[in-house]
Amino acid sequence: MRPSAFAVTDVAAIFCIRRDNMKNPRFITHAAIIAALYTVLTYAQYLLWPESTSMAVQVRISEALCVLAFFTPAAVPGMTIGCLLFNLTYAGTLPLDWLVGTLATLLAVWGMRMTRNITVKGYPILGMLLPALTNGLLVGWELTYYIGEASFWYNAAFVALGELIALLLPGTVLFCAIRARKLDKTLFSL
Repeated sequence: MRPSAFAVTDVAAIFCIRRDNMKNPRFITHAAIIAALYTVLTYAQYLLWPESTSMAVQVRISEALCVLAFFTPAAVPGMTIGCLLFNLTYAGTLPLDWLVGTLATLLAVWGMRMTRNITVKGYPILGMLLPALTNGLLVGWELTYYIGEASFWYNAAFVALGELIALLLPGTVLFCAIRARKLDKTLFSL
């Protein structure tokens, strides 16, 4: 096996990408658009409401895009790359956030993708709660490690609260709008 083929397969496995999707222009386009949307929306929020996208009390409205994982597998690499792009380019991001924050987003959208069929009256409540869990634990630990002013549970609770606000309010609106307009059948079919 060639080393380059092994590396591509490993990356595809991490993002839950089937081998045929790696060559699908629609899949790649969806992932790129989601990554760009996440990055641009997070920067726009930062410009309008400084410091609302970082630290323990943060509500990244762009996290509402996590719901796209219920409709397309392209959301897994798209959201992960979008989070990484913002974290790498935002000067106020802690260096460990490049890894930990991005990992939290990857786990959240991957979990949402895997639990998309577990619903209550058509609403994927378990999946909607996963970003609060992953970001709360991982980013909460990161903030405690770096800042150390508050306890882990304090930081984890506030990060989780921000995620819950982003997912349960604008995320639910986005989820319902996609379903109501049947975009899940037209726009996101691969």
